[in-house]
Amino acid sequence: MTGADGDVGDVGTDERWDVVVVGSGPGGLTAAACLATQGRRVLVLERHDLAGGNAQVFRRHHQGAEYEFDVGLHYIGDCGAGGLFPSIFGALGVGDRMAWRPLDPDGFDTLRFPDLEVAVPVGWDEYRQRLDAALPEDRAGIERCLEVLRGVAEESRTRLIPGVETPTFDHWAFRPLSELFAECELSERAQAVLDHWSGLYGGGPRHTAIAMHATIIDHYMRGAFYPEGGGQVLPARLIQVIEAFGGEVRTLTPVREIAVRDRSVEGVVLDDGAGTSIAAPLVISNADYARTVTGLVDRSHWDPATLDWVEHATMTVGLVCVYVVVDVELDGPNTNYFVFPTYETDDLYDRLYAGEPMAEDQLFAYVAMASRKDPANAHLCPPGHTNFQVMTLAPAGYEYWGVEAGPADGGSYRRNATYRARKEALTDHLLRAAEEVLGPFRDHIVHVETATPLSQERYTHSTGGTSYGYVHSPEQSGEKRPQHRTEIEGLWVVGANTVSGHGIAGAMAGGVACAGQILDRPLLVEMVLGQTLAEPSAIPPDPPDFDPMEWSRGERLRERRAAGRAARAAAAAD
Repeated sequence: MTGADGDVGDVGTDERWDVVVVGSGPGGLTAAACLATQGRRVLVLERHDLAGGNAQVFRRHHQGAEYEFDVGLHYIGDCGAGGLFPSIFGALGVGDRMAWRPLDPDGFDTLRFPDLEVAVPVGWDEYRQRLDAALPEDRAGIERCLEVLRGVAEESRTRLIPGVETPTFDHWAFRPLSELFAECELSERAQAVLDHWSGLYGGGPRHTAIAMHATIIDHYMRGAFYPEGGGQVLPARLIQVIEAFGGEVRTLTPVREIAVRDRSVEGVVLDDGAGTSIAAPLVISNADYARTVTGLVDRSHWDPATLDWVEHATMTVGLVCVYVVVDVELDGPNTNYFVFPTYETDDLYDRLYAGEPMAEDQLFAYVAMASRKDPANAHLCPPGHTNFQVMTLAPAGYEYWGVEAGPADGGSYRRNATYRARKEALTDHLLRAAEEVLGPFRDHIVHVETATPLSQERYTHSTGGTSYGYVHSPEQSGEKRPQHRTEIEGLWVVGANTVSGHGIAGAMAGGVACAGQILDRPLLVEMVLGQTLAEPSAIPPDPPDFDPMEWSRGERLRERRAAGRAARAAAAAD
């Protein structure tokens, strides 16, 4: 595997692999796992010390207690029998190692408006009935709107089958959601209630393709779930598959360059001070798309249209997330809470995208109750405590935070006075919003910390610090989004910015689609039909002390850390 037996560009080759994946988000790991099971030697390179991208968790320790928080996975849909996630993990041989805990099917989301509360249930028919009861004056418009949204979602799953007609999809899918609201003559209240899903993709009705809104509703109409053991279980299981089939996930290994010659990939060069090169005929970038195009690959290799896309495309706004642990058990249903101070939709998003400073009480809040979703997870918090997160969308750009450049480009922000003031004000607002649905808890807080879009950019290098990728507008949706296969021979892209969409579901489905295109096979269809890529017996069993977080560091770092612990234990014994 090692030795100067070739070259990548003008740099001596140190290793050779069949496929190199740059970045270890859910899309990259899924593509890597699929390809590894099909005999490809796959190397995944990650700059952070933990793989998983937005499926990561992080832990804090204070006075002997441990707290664990999800970065991006707060709930997912389609985890029932035959659903997307069981199909993918089952096909990869680790389905029996995953357990999906359902949220309350009678109200997995609870919407709190100034004079209205609605619990969102599982099932399109049940959802329609709930909205009809809450907004009887809008009943006709709601039923027409949901008929279109359901039609678009259902036809989107069948449109690739030869001969199948998809009239609703063809007419509506790539029109703005606001046009559907207008045609259905929905009141402002009804529009806001139907638009609550926009917090999961970060765009207002005027700038959101109906296909985006429809498919995300459909995703949860088949049930809302949380993976037992937390979000880190997903990357850990994918890494087990990769390693079982001769691949490797190497953390603390940033990539400086994707090497291209004559518009054909030759491998990568590491940002390790030595210019270590790794040769591969295929490279999959799970890095931020704009940074892939303008940073990892020389601009001269791209088509002008690609460079133009990156220059003019709009990213979604980022998230502010407050992580909280209190020393009491907060009782209540297994639901997420959305707290809306007004019925605004487009006007709110217009101000967010303009980067305007906003009064904190203009922003909605999303409350995710980790302890209720996964009560047996001992890492979350000690018994008798409650672990939850409170989130909102942040104004676009760096100016709002008082800085000129983000951390991925060397900008400093954590000691900036404006940044600290904004962060403190948003933290206070989100805690107040959470108390509206959870009751008073301030006196019981034992841990609180806040992450901003700049925090996200620091760890993932996402443009603008967003986890949602490009805005899902009609101009940036479907085939108009970056495809997995690029114009550079051997270079592929996956992740939130690509045609498969954002979120854990979009990223993992995109990873399967990318691997399928490389293999010239309809892998996702095969998975849904129950075909297997790997037998469960091919994956070594979990060790007795299996920890998803530790496993997600990759074999090299796991071994180094184990050796360090053993050395410290031996020294203590002496």
